[in-house]
Amino acid sequence: MSVTSTMQVAVSEAFARRDRAARALAEDSGRIARACQDMAVRFRHGGKLIVFGNGGGGTDAAHIAVEFMHPVIVGKRALPAIALSNDAATVSGVGNRDGLAETFAHQVHRWADPADMALGISRDGRCENVLRGLEMAKTLGLFTFALAGGDGGPLARSPAADHVLTVASDDPAVVKEIHVTAYHVLWELVHVFYEQPGPPGDATPGGTSGEAAR
Repeated sequence: MSVTSTMQVAVSEAFARRDRAARALAEDSGRIARACQDMAVRFRHGGKLIVFGNGGGGTDAAHIAVEFMHPVIVGKRALPAIALSNDAATVSGVGNRDGLAETFAHQVHRWADPADMALGISRDGRCENVLRGLEMAKTLGLFTFALAGGDGGPLARSPAADHVLTVASDDPAVVKEIHVTAYHVLWELVHVFYEQPGPPGDATPGGTSGEAAR
């Protein structure tokens, strides 16, 4: 079968959609840098990263946790991270007894220390259990961060997250792919700040460096 001009246009547009979303997110470079600096401070003070999401967001949570726990780049420091979505028994048990909205909040409440960080992932910003997990984390004094898509939904408008990065696309595949890029950048920059001599910035556990960006 020959490749027609229509097919070529379709392929070009598929890549263009991803490029537009990535470039739009890159305009939030200052917000991304501040979030990474805040996280590096927390890691320096013994904090751990707690990550959670549903479905594909759950696999992203596992991916992020293993990137920090077992860096693929030789010589990079392993930093403590846990993916709450990995514990199927706890997720299903809490969901059965208390409802799905409490699956992550319950675990955050039991796992978290004030020096920790919570990262919630929601493709459209409308996952109630992700929002509840971040709300619990905020109550406990954690640094809170979220990855969302579309218009960000309730997650982007909630005070529960110190930083929200929203991929401006309604295509779930594009959102997923840009989220992967975003957390790879996150991992890289956290290590840059972590490896700088002396504490990065003026943040201390229990607060963020400067005004929280939304």
